Amino acid sequence: MDEEALSALGVLAGYDADLAAEATRLTNRLHDALLHVHPALERLLGKLFRRPGVLELLAAAGTPEQLRALGPDRIADVMAARSPRIAQTLAAQVISALDQQSVVIPATAQFGLVIQGVARQLLAVLDQRARLKRQLEELLANHPLATILTTMPGVGARTAIALLLAVGDGTKFRTAGHLAAYAGLAPVTRQSGRSIRGEHQPRRGNRQLRSLLYLSAFASLKDPTNRCYYDRKRAEGRSHSAALLCLARRRTDVLYAMIRDRRAYQKPTEEDPPTTSKTGPLTATAA
Repeated sequence: MDEEALSALGVLAGYDADLAAEATRLTNRLHDALLHVHPALERLLGKLFRRPGVLELLAAAGTPEQLRALGPDRIADVMAARSPRIAQTLAAQVISALDQQSVVIPATAQFGLVIQGVARQLLAVLDQRARLKRQLEELLANHPLATILTTMPGVGARTAIALLLAVGDGTKFRTAGHLAAYAGLAPVTRQSGRSIRGEHQPRRGNRQLRSLLYLSAFASLKDPTNRCYYDRKRAEGRSHSAALLCLARRRTDVLYAMIRDRRAYQKPTEEDPPTTSKTGPLTATAA
């Protein structure tokens, strides 16, 4: 059952990755087109391009003139079905942004067609990803490690799937250090003869897994334990990226123990510090 579920997850996860790349491409195209037509409007709406209501609005009205013709009430109505929480407040902001520019840019009508078309495509891709996410979550639920991995802060359904595809059941790694080395998170000491130049991050390793663990560490900063560790590394003088890499390396020990012991993440306490050995952490109680 594990192999069958993993194979099915791999197929759909690959398709999901394709859709994610397409969504990024379309988002960038939408930014570019709207920036040419109305910079103030792009500043307002650009950060909301993943909101369905905003895309519905741009699909209905791609130029400043079309948006102004709708008026605030109609703008709110168009967005309300898919993004009700921002519909009322954003409608007034759209009108305010439109008032900041009186110049009509050449080829605005043509840019408007592009904006409307790209908004529809992006909305379709995002809707497809939402449906696919539900399918992925259903498949993930059939894997015995699913409920274990998703208990770790910073690990959602898509991250858990990517970890399963990269790490499997963990049996190919003898220790947490081997897993960290495979991910390119184990520091390497530069040594030439009798000269030791300190540690640096290796250039080898599975870059995709390293990026996944890095982003997961970043997502985990909302958790007080992970945030405390990150802040401590920053206080030691490490950069943001270096501190996150340290956190990702530390979390790799925990991840390995969770997979090895088939044990869910447990929040550590001062009375229950993480226990380690030569073969890695003996408990999964730290991150």
